[in-house]
Amino acid sequence: MVRLTMDLIAKNAGHKNRSEEDFEQYLQKITHLNLSDKNIDSIDDLSFCKNLRVLYLYDNQINQIQNLDFASNITHLYLQNNRISSIENLSLLKKLEKLYLGGNYITIVEGLDKIGELRELHIESQHLPLGEKLLFDPVSLNSLAKSLSVLNISNNNIDELEELAVLENLSYLKAVDNRLKHMKDLEVALKKWTKLRRMDLTGNPICQKPKYKDRIIVESPTLESLDGKEIQEMERRFLINWKASRAARKKNNERMTDEHAAYVQFCRQTNQLLHAYLKLTEIIKLQLKINILRIVYKTFVPVMGPKDMSRN
Repeated sequence: MVRLTMDLIAKNAGHKNRSEEDFEQYLQKITHLNLSDKNIDSIDDLSFCKNLRVLYLYDNQINQIQNLDFASNITHLYLQNNRISSIENLSLLKKLEKLYLGGNYITIVEGLDKIGELRELHIESQHLPLGEKLLFDPVSLNSLAKSLSVLNISNNNIDELEELAVLENLSYLKAVDNRLKHMKDLEVALKKWTKLRRMDLTGNPICQKPKYKDRIIVESPTLESLDGKEIQEMERRFLINWKASRAARKKNNERMTDEHAAYVQFCRQTNQLLHAYLKLTEIIKLQLKINILRIVYKTFVPVMGPKDMSRN
């Protein structure tokens, strides 16, 4: 295995025969350093490279992010396709804007809570344990909420996006070949992503849902491209008008349903009142007959007397 040292940089830069002073001056001036595919397994002291802006270390065997405290000016860090299992030791990279970590062994996105300027995070295709998905630390997500605009989380067994809704500045999401399948979960996130311009969900079960594309276009008025295809403004207007028309019909149907229910209730109550009235009328009539009989009885019995009554 190979360690990333000053000697390796010298060899790679062709500085074998130059003086140490010249080499140190060279190190202090370089802004870009490409050491990709060198079979490097660890990062040694690179403190002389104080003006380094871009560091390419992809396609190596690096298993730990370390010894980068010197790189306070670095803006782009390429570490994809290594053997890294943890995001760590990046807190002093205050100017870091783009971080590439695809193709590693990371199981949780963490350790990014001190990087306030990160604009792009590429963490696709992690070598995850069987049946597991890539997880996100809420502290890191909240720290990236206002800065992160590009996120690539493709091929990581992810089945929901709601926790990523805090990324309010997101303009491009690439989440192809995951396990996303719930439209409601996606709609919750889309309402929060008010700056989203591009989104690619190709290869997810959700793409097979009825009216998948139509629902996303309506829910995200800022979206310009979906699954690699440009969204036409005429198409968006048609879908928005169609949704508004459908909502109006639904509201009207609900109103008619409510009116019908109220009418049915009114008829039911009217019938109940009528039934009660008829019963009351019968009772009054019966009571009237009884009262008449009583009057007749009181009138005729005293006049005729009991004997006359029996004689008759």
